[in-house]
Amino acid sequence: MVHRRQPPKAFDLVVLGATGFTGRLVAEYLQSLVPAAAGLRWALAGRDPQRLQAVQQSLGLPASVALLQADAADATSMAALAAQARVVLSTAGPYQRVGGPLVLACAEAGTDYVDLCGEPLWMAQMIPQLQAPAAASGARIVFSCGFDSVPFDLGVVYLQHEMQQRLGAPAREVRARVQVLKGTLSGGTAASALATFERIGQDPALERLMADPFALTPGFAGPPQADAPQASYDDWLQAWTCPFVMAAINTKNVHRTHALRGHPWGRDFRYSERQGCGEGPSGRRRAVARARQLSLANLMLGFGPTRELLRRLALPKPGSGPNATQRAQGCYEILITGATANGQRVSVRVSGDRDPGYGSTSRIVSEAALCLLSDVTHSATPGGVWTAGAAMGLALQRRLVARAGLRFEVLDDITAAPATAG
Repeated sequence: MVHRRQPPKAFDLVVLGATGFTGRLVAEYLQSLVPAAAGLRWALAGRDPQRLQAVQQSLGLPASVALLQADAADATSMAALAAQARVVLSTAGPYQRVGGPLVLACAEAGTDYVDLCGEPLWMAQMIPQLQAPAAASGARIVFSCGFDSVPFDLGVVYLQHEMQQRLGAPAREVRARVQVLKGTLSGGTAASALATFERIGQDPALERLMADPFALTPGFAGPPQADAPQASYDDWLQAWTCPFVMAAINTKNVHRTHALRGHPWGRDFRYSERQGCGEGPSGRRRAVARARQLSLANLMLGFGPTRELLRRLALPKPGSGPNATQRAQGCYEILITGATANGQRVSVRVSGDRDPGYGSTSRIVSEAALCLLSDVTHSATPGGVWTAGAAMGLALQRRLVARAGLRFEVLDDITAAPATAG
């Protein structure tokens, strides 16, 4: 396809939502890359000029970092913003409430786009709207470029690469098990979850879409991906597991990556994502307790008055988050194991040295934006709606290892990574 020729852009990168908690962390991280990224032309965008100036001053950003007034809810404002940038990085959510005007503007303007979206209902709605204009303009639209879902998505891509290198065959089944998860729930994630449950409450049919692992692969549905909603024993891990709270979004992105790559792992590929709870009776008790807690949380979020009570009294507010010490003390480890059709296995461990919701996420999404700018050509990844694993793959994985505090390690076998309490 011949893309429309785009006029030169004033900025390489614009961060929308820079006055929010995560947006500020993104700005802080980008500034920390100087002098390596000294030539980067970047800007901060948001509704309130005074708050933008406060961020600029508190972080000691130079005057060369421009401040752009822009309203995410206004289509004209978003069109003007998209016209100025080669890449827009959006931390302004919930995306199902305010994200539409910007991503549509980027698709029309030929502007690459990355975000932190963990809202699969909105993504399923936007993919068919965005694909044709993005393909025509050359815009690469990449959702879910934070902890949701890059460590899992890229973890599977990395594992499959290693399977081919070591065994000459892909994994037909992959199991991701979260072994360690230390950090606080993101206020933005909480707001997105509330918005998603509100949509399901308005249209119960969306609950089936939310449960569908192939909701983001229009026209393709693979084999059943049966994953127990309760505690279960993992014979590969030889430990007890429970459902993982973010599996609903990560699983959909893994299958979308596979589809966008042309199903190289087989059209019968299966993927499971759960949280490891440990071995023996104590592991079983933990798994049962966590599964019940998650089931109760889903029940409470599905009831309108309870959602409002949680919003007011319990859940973290958007724009709030842990301090620098707390972020540095956070971490995560994910064991990802694949088995070939004849049962040979390879395991990798993906880990991050910051709390997943803020410290690691702000670095991952920043490097995703920079990867699109510097490492991924339009001939390799043309305009369209992508995942990080399909659009950037191992190029982004190498960036995250080099600069963002992530590690991707091949283990000798599954017994090399014993289960620990998450």
